[in-house]
Amino acid sequence: MAVKEQLVLKIREIIRSRGLTQTEAAKLLGLTQPRLSAILRGQFHGVSERKLIGCLTSLGRDVEIVVKQAPRRRASGRLTVVFS
Repeated sequence: MAVKEQLVLKIREIIRSRGLTQTEAAKLLGLTQPRLSAILRGQFHGVSERKLIGCLTSLGRDVEIVVKQAPRRRASGRLTVVFS
């Protein structure tokens, strides 16, 4: 859920920075305005990470997923979302 939250925060930021209304943004993202509103309010339980990534690409962002080996000092990997 933390990853979804970070993706939604970025989507919200882009929508605001572009001065889009929720109706305009929803049309661009292929969502209904009420569904976009719910997502932006944190109600994204039924929304996949893939859909949120698709929203980011529709908003003109490149999304890159990198898988790399964890440092030896950690037994398991971790998940990090970085925006540039």
